[in-house]
Amino acid sequence: MELQEFLNHLNSGAAVHTESEEFEFMHQAAQEALQLTVQLNNRYHTPDEIRRIFSKIIGKPVDDTFGLFPPFYTDCGKNITVGKHVFINMGCKFQDQGGITIGDGTLIGHNVVLATLNHNFNPAKRSDIIPKPIRIGKQVWIGSNATVLPGVTIGDGAIVAAGAVVAKDVPSNTIVGGVPAKVIKHCLEEG
Repeated sequence: MELQEFLNHLNSGAAVHTESEEFEFMHQAAQEALQLTVQLNNRYHTPDEIRRIFSKIIGKPVDDTFGLFPPFYTDCGKNITVGKHVFINMGCKFQDQGGITIGDGTLIGHNVVLATLNHNFNPAKRSDIIPKPIRIGKQVWIGSNATVLPGVTIGDGAIVAAGAVVAKDVPSNTIVGGVPAKVIKHCLEEG
């Protein structure tokens, strides 16, 4: 199986069944991601070196405006897309098999978890994995220790409060917080 075929399967939303070719490929991709994240996380790197290693992790170049403070963790990496002027703070964990898209100007706080996989609710099929993408708009701010669950879209200009668990879509220019996250108020535009 080739990477693009694997990504096409995941991005279609089709389940990944144990003992399938996709399941085996997912575990091989995880080994590469683990090697690269160890390289990223276990010594100091300049910002250019971080961008180079992160580009290897995701399998495509990132813009020179991209910033990340390690450590960073992922168990796939190849289904992450980041825009310009994106900053990811320390300790973030991205489970990206279902796809993670991060828009321009987005800030992601310490220890944020982006999880794109669920397991089948039927106990007899519990080990099946169901991917759903996370889409983060432009100029979004996700606070420390927030968790974003599979299938969530966060609209442009939104703020996710620290510690929130986001299980539903977040409208543009709103602030959400809590467990589960709910709209707290609308963002004010600053001149």
